[in-house]
Amino acid sequence: MRSSQLIRQDFLRFFESKQHTIVSSAPVVPFEDPTLLFTNAGMNQFKDVFLGKGTRNFTRAADTQKCIRVSGKHNDLEEVGLDTYHHTFFEMLGNWSFGDYYKKEAISWAWELFTVVWGLPKDKLYATVYKTDEEALAFWKELTDIPHDHISKFGEKENFWEMGETGPCGPCSEIHIDLGPEACDKKHLDHECSVNGVCGRYIELWNLVFIQYNRKPDGSLEELPAKHVDTGMGFERITNVLQGKKSNYDTDIFTPIIQKVSELSGKPYQGDFQVPMRVIADHIRAISFSVADGVIPSNDGRGYVIRRILRRAARFGRKLGFRDPFLYQVVGVLSDTMGDTFPEIRKRRTHVEKVIRAEEESFNAALDRGILLFEQAVQEIKASGKTIFPGENAFKLYDTYGFPVDLTRLMASDEGLTLDEDTFGRLMDEQRERARRAGKFTLAYEETGAPWETVSSGPDSTFKGYEALILDNCKVREIRKGPNITEVVLDQTPFYGESGGQVGDNGYFEVDGERFPVIDTRKEDQKIIHILESFPADTGSGSIKAVVNVTDRQNTARNHTATHLLHAALRQVLGDHVRQAGSLVGPDKLRFDFSHFEKLTDGQLSEIESLVLAEVRKSTALRADVMKFDEAQKTGAMALFGEKYGDKVRVITIGSFSKEFCGGTHLSNTAEIGTFRIVSESSVAAGIRRIEAVTGDSADQLIQTERDLLKNLATLTSHKPAELLNLVESLLSDKKQLEKQLSELRLSLAGTQIGELISKSTQIGSVRLVTGILETSSIDELKAAGDTLRTKLKTEGAGVLASVADGKVLIVAVVTDDLISSKKLNAGKLAGEVARLVDGNGGGKPHLATAGGKDPSKLESALRSVPEIIRSGLN
Repeated sequence: MRSSQLIRQDFLRFFESKQHTIVSSAPVVPFEDPTLLFTNAGMNQFKDVFLGKGTRNFTRAADTQKCIRVSGKHNDLEEVGLDTYHHTFFEMLGNWSFGDYYKKEAISWAWELFTVVWGLPKDKLYATVYKTDEEALAFWKELTDIPHDHISKFGEKENFWEMGETGPCGPCSEIHIDLGPEACDKKHLDHECSVNGVCGRYIELWNLVFIQYNRKPDGSLEELPAKHVDTGMGFERITNVLQGKKSNYDTDIFTPIIQKVSELSGKPYQGDFQVPMRVIADHIRAISFSVADGVIPSNDGRGYVIRRILRRAARFGRKLGFRDPFLYQVVGVLSDTMGDTFPEIRKRRTHVEKVIRAEEESFNAALDRGILLFEQAVQEIKASGKTIFPGENAFKLYDTYGFPVDLTRLMASDEGLTLDEDTFGRLMDEQRERARRAGKFTLAYEETGAPWETVSSGPDSTFKGYEALILDNCKVREIRKGPNITEVVLDQTPFYGESGGQVGDNGYFEVDGERFPVIDTRKEDQKIIHILESFPADTGSGSIKAVVNVTDRQNTARNHTATHLLHAALRQVLGDHVRQAGSLVGPDKLRFDFSHFEKLTDGQLSEIESLVLAEVRKSTALRADVMKFDEAQKTGAMALFGEKYGDKVRVITIGSFSKEFCGGTHLSNTAEIGTFRIVSESSVAAGIRRIEAVTGDSADQLIQTERDLLKNLATLTSHKPAELLNLVESLLSDKKQLEKQLSELRLSLAGTQIGELISKSTQIGSVRLVTGILETSSIDELKAAGDTLRTKLKTEGAGVLASVADGKVLIVAVVTDDLISSKKLNAGKLAGEVARLVDGNGGGKPHLATAGGKDPSKLESALRSVPEIIRSGLN
């Protein structure tokens, strides 16, 4: 059997013999292309060549490209694992010609590789061409010995490739193979198997794209001066065919991964365990290569896609009995089997394992609670005879427990239920709108719907604020008045409108010697809007003097430049996976959100702070350059994913330390930052960390405040500042000892109470039931009491203990082992049922589970309901 490694080598060596340059795979994460979530085709790294914006020092190339397709029209996520050929991550073998060879060579070489090198049966191969591409049709007939009745014409949908609504495009020719009648997976549909049909008998192996046209905005086509070839072949699919397997998952690409999952789970790859193992084998590739190339699981963009995939894999892991993190243990297999071709997976293996494990640990706790909520909802739905899983429940699972909707949809399908997509979508839209409004300056005109009034004609909002903070002879172009504020648009302005994380300027307008405070400035598309509490309506064509608050602008610039230094320092200390996930730059502080999978250590924070301060002391001059977007990318400047950039962009360069796309205001020299201090580091979402820092006067004030605090503490305790740490440690140790003694007293009292509760137990069939309220101060104390109760009950016993602490209900449910093994009762479900009666939720393991509630007034009533809950469980 030809190994997948050899198949890959065959392809590359074949095209190397045809004078092709073998290039490395581009990262699966195209950080240089903010418009694209993931690299989804081999041509992505050559996009600039096809658009006529770039060149290479070669005209022929070949590679194997890492690809991910899980969004848009290529979203096959829910099919992965259920069939034998859909994947989230795959390799695309490709060869390219940039104005060199064309259809003749592409077709003849493809036929040579397939039939001579790999020996595929000619009578099983089929070719398709675009309906008007007579040239390609002729080459297939003249240059190959494919049976002529195996060549078919198709239309735009199947055989015409376009990069977008406009731009390079052209006809394509596809090669398919007939796998035989037994490969048809739609036999029950009474259909006819055919090329480009809907079943698995005829499958596409290779797509040869001939880029010869440019699609104009009016939809018409014009011939390109240089014609290109762009081909793509699915590596997993061709390996399946050459190895004679019935499934991609049976090839040696996937079998080592599946064997590892089987080994970890102790389950065989057969029966009901096949689909979960396929899903995991596929998903771990997409997750691992994404993380290796810089993605961190998060709540938006690429990070959210990878989080969805990881959580889907974790959910299927439950079907194999996994309760603890396990996915990270499979990364080593990828390192061993794919590390030679893609060395980054071997080089960053430890980092990938850490990120995946942290995400698994984060989700596992939520998964247990979410599954309990899901099961409760399913119970109620089925009891009512309905078949629709409510969108409200799906939204709660997403919003509270982090369940991607496709995971909920999958679980609902397993229960024979259909998800209410419309309600879920509406609730998601409402949440986005709430978030949008919470993040915006609320303006009076939004309530009144006041229209814009044109005051003068001509260009507006020309920004002069990089060069000047005071601008004379400004003209009002538009004005909009609300009951509380007035908005003004000028022809030119020194005021920076809030954008890119930087707050808007404040200052004042001066008209005929009278000043009108500008309280904020924002951007609406390209319009810079000045917000004032009042402004004369009769300004007309009069001249305005616009003056920016110099102090606030300088402090904001100080924090913005420091933010760029901070970003660069984070990447140096933590790794290239760090990417900006949000920021706020104001005059008083800076806030920077970034992708990272774990809390930063004190040592890392000190190192980051030191790196920034070192750059400050270097007195490095900043350089701001305006250039074409493509040119800026080539300089290595960092762009933000999801940010919209025009044809020209501004790049801020700070020596060799930092280079980023940025339209904000900055200092001229790093020395002007003065002092830099990190104030806090925290988590804002799974996979996203936040640093807050201060510079200049704010940093000096912080230092002085800390100095005063230390001095006052020393005076208050009669200790020297250097002795304070030991003193506090001693006091905390004493406090901990006293708390331990108090907890032991409470547990002793609880033990006595448990004996009394057992003596008052209720008999429900063969089950002895104990319920009661104890005086404990924490869930840990209550769990200890639960363990004591379970030990004393020994067999055929169950109990629910509760307490009230800090105004909230604490609940522990226990069930003896014999009742668990007979599947009569489950502590997790019991705790959840009781918690719902006190407006709470919870769950846990079958023998002991915890829960919480918000309404202590309902506790006694909830405990009185436990016997009926037990009876229902026994029935």
